[in-house]
Amino acid sequence: MTAIRLARRTLLFGGASLMVAPWLSPLSAAEVELPPDAVRFRPEIEPLVRLLETTPRERLFPVIAETIRNGTPYVPLLAATLLAGIRNVQPRPDVGFKFHCVMVVHAAHQATLAARDEHRWLPLFWSMDYFKRCQEQDRNEGDWTMRDPTRAALGGERAMVELREAMERWDVERADAAIPAAVAEIPSSRLLEFFARFGSRDFRNIGHKAIWVAGAFRTLEAIGWEHAEPVMRSLAYAALNHSGQPNPADADLEADRAGRNNVARAERSISDRPQRDDDGWVAEWMAGARTESPEGLAELTANGLRDGIAPATAFDAIRLAAAELVTRQPAIVPLHAMTSTHALHYLHRSVADERLRRWLLLQNASFVAHFRQAAAGRGTLPETDLLAMTADEEKMTEPGEILERLGSDGTAASRAALGYLESGGDASRLLAHARDQILLKGNDSHDYKYGEALFEEATLAAPSRRARLIAGGLRLLTPTSAPDNGLAARIAEAFG
Repeated sequence: MTAIRLARRTLLFGGASLMVAPWLSPLSAAEVELPPDAVRFRPEIEPLVRLLETTPRERLFPVIAETIRNGTPYVPLLAATLLAGIRNVQPRPDVGFKFHCVMVVHAAHQATLAARDEHRWLPLFWSMDYFKRCQEQDRNEGDWTMRDPTRAALGGERAMVELREAMERWDVERADAAIPAAVAEIPSSRLLEFFARFGSRDFRNIGHKAIWVAGAFRTLEAIGWEHAEPVMRSLAYAALNHSGQPNPADADLEADRAGRNNVARAERSISDRPQRDDDGWVAEWMAGARTESPEGLAELTANGLRDGIAPATAFDAIRLAAAELVTRQPAIVPLHAMTSTHALHYLHRSVADERLRRWLLLQNASFVAHFRQAAAGRGTLPETDLLAMTADEEKMTEPGEILERLGSDGTAASRAALGYLESGGDASRLLAHARDQILLKGNDSHDYKYGEALFEEATLAAPSRRARLIAGGLRLLTPTSAPDNGLAARIAEAFG
């Protein structure tokens, strides 16, 4: 892999124009023709997006390797991967599924930044290959394409009023027409607050709306706000999905109820008491997370905030409850308890409005209860107390041994991780080794999304709680016994 070693600065900067290899097989006009009303991207990125769209999957790696040899840097490739998914893959009927080729882009970028140099190309190439898989699935399901927007003639403030009314009424066409003017004139920080609220207001699609809001804005930080218009249109289209139910604006539906009631709870949770950390409160909250309804768990959280519990402590409790749910049922629904917590925590710490921040925290609490209920509907939820987990008496000294055990006995691996960390083991070393396994063996978007969510939340947790968070969350990481995904070899072959 030394032939494709690339340092971080080389990845993130550069401005050479795209060049296409002369030996590519010819394409018919039908294969390269966009629908006449399809959205077009900025002229500097459109050719690269078209290259991703029209190159057959089996030829993609050599083609991209050639563009890199000819000077195309990392950031345009990242942007093109995101935008190709936005134009070609519909975030319906549910936000998720094939649309993960879009939602995984930021997690892959996080992995790129954190990876060792010789692995740094892997997440991007994996993401491009995954886009081709999802593009084919979308073609088989009707071949949706994002269309050029109908642009309402509105000034910035009027556009925001129109957009807010459209989102409140769940009106897709009206929202889509208002977005271009809003993006052109409204600061990104204000749009983040707007979409943080509307992407987190309901529990449809198991948290994917909030996950997409966080991922979209974080990816735009990397690729540039100039690409924001189609991304914001995609966000609105996703956030307004209500799964064929009655219009939520005219109904009292379970998916919306906690979000509406948490507005008043956020007001009541304001306190002038000194903020404090409290292990006893965390234990009490986690006990509540095993039984309380979405409303009840939000109420427990609001009462704690009003009593002076620090928001950081509340988020520790939420993280630990998500990790505990993963240990109880290492499956797709509990996985999203962690990834949605990661998204909501990012939104909480990124917006300025204090009431919105508190509402997002309460929403996260409600989501934990929703996830527990959804997981119980999918299968058995054994009684587990992550705070009472005991460390393995056999102290392991190498992260590889822990992740090897993960392939055969998840509970033993969690206890081994707890013993390793509580006896002075290096958490960053364990997580770096876990990331290596994802890059070399991961095959699913959730490998990236879940892994990066757990890794970042572990760095943000209080040191006294980090070991148990990692030990519980470890259950859904990629074991060393998993087969190699062949990605590194394919990239090396493509670069010759």
